[in-house]
Amino acid sequence: MNKSEKAIEYFRSKFNCSQSVFTVFGTEHGLSENDCLKTSCAFGGGMGRQQLICGAVTGALMALGIKYGKAMGDPDENKQLTYEKTREFFNEFIRLNGSTSCRELLKGLDMNDPDDHRKIIEQGLFDTLCEKYVTDSVRIVEETERKK
Repeated sequence: MNKSEKAIEYFRSKFNCSQSVFTVFGTEHGLSENDCLKTSCAFGGGMGRQQLICGAVTGALMALGIKYGKAMGDPDENKQLTYEKTREFFNEFIRLNGSTSCRELLKGLDMNDPDDHRKIIEQGLFDTLCEKYVTDSVRIVEETERKK
């Protein structure tokens, strides 16, 4: 099973978009599956269902951070490389999807409003759009990692 398929499996198992993206990468860097799921949980639904930055995007950024980020004793260049990879990610995600805003990506619907949430469910947006954002995020991170 590839990373995109594994991320969709997490998403369909009731983990949020951020958890689904970050966990497929975080476990490769020594974090346990549970630590990845717990760490990224608050970022789902555009950060705690506030519908700000898409959770699939934040999960991807955490994945880039764990691979490239600056830690104690690391050279300052790691920070700049992480920022560069982040900009690459944003550019490609926006090119594919038009935005990184969870609310915009969900057709302007408010998942915290009962009527809008019902529309999201009826239209299958979590199953179609959100799964696409999860898959796109995983793929973009993988492409970004291939570029040195």
